[in-house]
Amino acid sequence: MEPRGLMGGFYRISEWIMRLSVINVLWLACSIPFVFFAWGLVLSQDVNQVYSALIFMAIVAPFTLFPATAAMFAVARKWVMGESDVALFKTFFRGYKENYKQAMLGGIIYTILLAIMIVDFIVYREQLNLLSYIFIAFLVLLVVSLFNFFSMLVHYHMKTFQLLKNAVLITIGKPFRSLSTAIMSGAVMYFSTRFTFLIPFFMGSIIAYLAFWNFHLIYVKLQDQAEKARLAEEEEAEKAAEMDRIDLVKDDSNSTSK
Repeated sequence: MEPRGLMGGFYRISEWIMRLSVINVLWLACSIPFVFFAWGLVLSQDVNQVYSALIFMAIVAPFTLFPATAAMFAVARKWVMGESDVALFKTFFRGYKENYKQAMLGGIIYTILLAIMIVDFIVYREQLNLLSYIFIAFLVLLVVSLFNFFSMLVHYHMKTFQLLKNAVLITIGKPFRSLSTAIMSGAVMYFSTRFTFLIPFFMGSIIAYLAFWNFHLIYVKLQDQAEKARLAEEEEAEKAAEMDRIDLVKDDSNSTSK
């Protein structure tokens, strides 16, 4: 039996700390090649080492980081939808296996786009400040659409191109939600750089939870709108059928009177 009162609160907090930390550690463990080169980036002492680390990170990311992130989002989906007591290891590795191919393909496309944005930013940041800020804005939108891509990947059964297209459309079509996702994720990353213990234990899993939670709000709203539209169509159809029935009765009455 779960304890109540103050002890119950501590118990629930400790459970969530355990859940978030386990999934974050699994995420990093399945992304070891990417983490290795990312650590090399942190320790880089000259520009050539930075560029080399970024290139190797881009090469390994679609095959390691992206499938692991999809698996983490699969667990976050369960949590957001009320299934907080799911088997962490089983759910994570099932999500990893089931979504690996689409996560890899989407990862290749997103890696190319991110690389283009980063290169453009580096090229133009010294030449024209305004243009560099535009590239930063596009980069933020691209990252938010990536979060929506992972959320849709674990929530829908769609082809990869449809997932990519809908992730971009939702990001652009829901600017306030996109902005809130960017702000929350940015805040988590900022505090993670200040308190570095958050990176290995909480950073990724918290961002995944918040990103899917925000996406789920969009999903619920779209479902409500679709349901209202369906009910309106049914009501219109019933009205049209009723009018046809009345007209038919009138025609029969006119025929009888004649």
